Amino acid sequence: MSALNENAITLLGSAIVDTQNGDGKTTVYTVPAGKSAIITHVIIHSPSGSLADGIDFDIGSGVDADTWRQAIDLSSMIAVDDYMVIPSIAAIPVKYTLEPAGAVFGIKPITGATADTTATMSVFGYLV
Repeated sequence: MSALNENAITLLGSAIVDTQNGDGKTTVYTVPAGKSAIITHVIIHSPSGSLADGIDFDIGSGVDADTWRQAIDLSSMIAVDDYMVIPSIAAIPVKYTLEPAGAVFGIKPITGATADTTATMSVFGYLV
């Protein structure tokens, strides 16, 4: 019998991520050996403070987390109960590539928040 994360969109991983300008990439999920992942959406929630001026975050694998979505604006998240759902698609259909086994999926602030803040990032999708 297959695992639920191979038959349904599920929470693949969640972690507290750094959101301040100049912070490096934070890893949220690593694709297990022998599998590939299709990421359907990401939820950013519960910022520790205002993410004002956090206008450019890249999400994905690779050193710069730039393989899935780029230039995500989180600057409107200013309260601990705020959250954003970031779908895998933008305004028009976009081609994505499967995240291969061992891919390290996360977020990197390019122009992050001016304050030393964090938020929680949850990655949803399924394994193939």
